[in-house]
Amino acid sequence: MQHRKRWAIAVGVAALAALAAACGGDGEDERTVPLESLLTPVETSAPAETPAGDDAPTPGTFPPTPETLDRQLDDDATMRQRREHLVSTYVASVVQTGRVLDAMRAVPRHAFVPTRYLDEAYNDHPLPIGYGQTISQPSLVAMMTDLLALEDGDRVLEIGTGSGYQAAILRELTPEVYTIEIIPELAGTARRIFDELGYADVHTLRADGYYGWEVFAPFDAIIVTAAPDHLPSPLVAQLKEEGGRMVIPIGPPGGYQSLWFVQRHGDDIDMSRVLDVMFVPFTREADE
Repeated sequence: MQHRKRWAIAVGVAALAALAAACGGDGEDERTVPLESLLTPVETSAPAETPAGDDAPTPGTFPPTPETLDRQLDDDATMRQRREHLVSTYVASVVQTGRVLDAMRAVPRHAFVPTRYLDEAYNDHPLPIGYGQTISQPSLVAMMTDLLALEDGDRVLEIGTGSGYQAAILRELTPEVYTIEIIPELAGTARRIFDELGYADVHTLRADGYYGWEVFAPFDAIIVTAAPDHLPSPLVAQLKEEGGRMVIPIGPPGGYQSLWFVQRHGDDIDMSRVLDVMFVPFTREADE
């Protein structure tokens, strides 16, 4: 982003892994990483869920949707009033971009949480959605979205659909939204909510998000909503070559991680640490 200072620090794969494992604990907030050092794959083959070439998944490859849905999809005056209070009190204090604030006002967060948490849907904190996952704190969703600086028509990839809330916010900003979820039940529930709320054109896939969605790359922006312990090289490779940007938490599971703003400039990757965060771990196919 234009306002960020940068200085060059040469680091290889081992140094970057150490940085991620330490959650950025060396005190350095900005660095430039050679692209070639990131493109040494941690794994050499993608799972069958994300084949390349003619067999690659298309936007029509949706996970099965549940017959019953534990969500309240209706949006009434009370919910809109609570949403406005959330945005004006908690979100507007950290984000001033009008388009992002409008998106936060437009998307009914209560529709993305289990009904037992309806009373808490417009509090500024995470909520459980099952399967060890959460819907993120609204002010943090807004901040991460704002960092992407999306323009109408940008192609954006989300890794970790979860509740579907973040993808709906993204869809308010651009029609080109692609989102991947590894947990089948969450992927199916999110797909059903998208269809019910008018976000049917959000492209969804049940897969291991580590490998991204190569057939639709390059992406203007990538947002990762779970924390890996290193920067996934396939996602870096799928960023637009000049100006592609990523927002991603990196760090060990079970504790605080660092949120990083990553931007690609040809063969260089600029990384700027934003703040400390706490996300659920990045789930891999082998972890299931």
